[in-house]
Amino acid sequence: MKKRHTTLTTLDSIPSDQPVLIAGPTASGKSALAHRIVSEGGGVIVNADALQVYDGWRVLTARPSVEEEAALPHALYGHVPFEAEYSVGAWLRDLKPILDRPQRPVIVGGTGLYFRALTEGLAEIPPVPQAVRAEADAMDAQSLLSELDRVDPVLAGRIDRANRARVQRGWEVWRATGKPLSAWQDKTDPPLVPRAQARALLLDADRDWLADRIAHRFDQMLAQGALDEARANLDRWDSAGGARKAIGAPELIAHLQGRMTLDEAREAAIIASRQYAKRQRTWFRARMGDWEKIRLP
Repeated sequence: MKKRHTTLTTLDSIPSDQPVLIAGPTASGKSALAHRIVSEGGGVIVNADALQVYDGWRVLTARPSVEEEAALPHALYGHVPFEAEYSVGAWLRDLKPILDRPQRPVIVGGTGLYFRALTEGLAEIPPVPQAVRAEADAMDAQSLLSELDRVDPVLAGRIDRANRARVQRGWEVWRATGKPLSAWQDKTDPPLVPRAQARALLLDADRDWLADRIAHRFDQMLAQGALDEARANLDRWDSAGGARKAIGAPELIAHLQGRMTLDEAREAAIIASRQYAKRQRTWFRARMGDWEKIRLP
């Protein structure tokens, strides 16, 4: 299939009742595009970034500003407590009532799993207890594979048998639930927004251009108070849930704890952001081949 490309200046008009999905690596300008689309055609901007859901991190996760949120409808930003964990299943549950409203959704973010679950459906699998994970960790790879062949031969035939993480995940789910992972997967709920019903846009950023953007944006974050934001969260850092995964947070906290200079923290955070962007780009290339690509810059 021939890849489709367009540019921001030649982006076709999008019907005001058509859902829009906007994905792309960190710092690529997704939020600005969502703002433009809603400003011109109406709708509500819905967050699909697993880090922007947490309270306590507005500057560091590049959440829309207070002024931006006041100017246009926004949803699912900063609504999860700092100390909590949050899953793709929880995001889908929070999203569903928003989709039932009359405003068309413009769903924007960089978390590929969110978009995959949104457009393909999600198998709701109970969490694996830590004791079961520890049991699996203690097993050698061959034993795990032999056990998976016994308890879930369907899954064993689907996956890369040399990938220990995949094999172990299958065994853990069976051990924790008494039900094969393949059976859970086959019960996947229908997607909330099928890919064919939405305008799906993928920002396709040049690597070097994006690397410069990432460095410039982190310097902007520091200028806008990211270090003060980290200082405000310092006392509850040890109890942080998924919020501790915010890019740049561990580095700024380490600086405030006296374990890094600010220059060292800045450099480490920029490197972490670039590595994150690389992982995002790899995911998008592998999973979003049928999305409409927008060339950047």
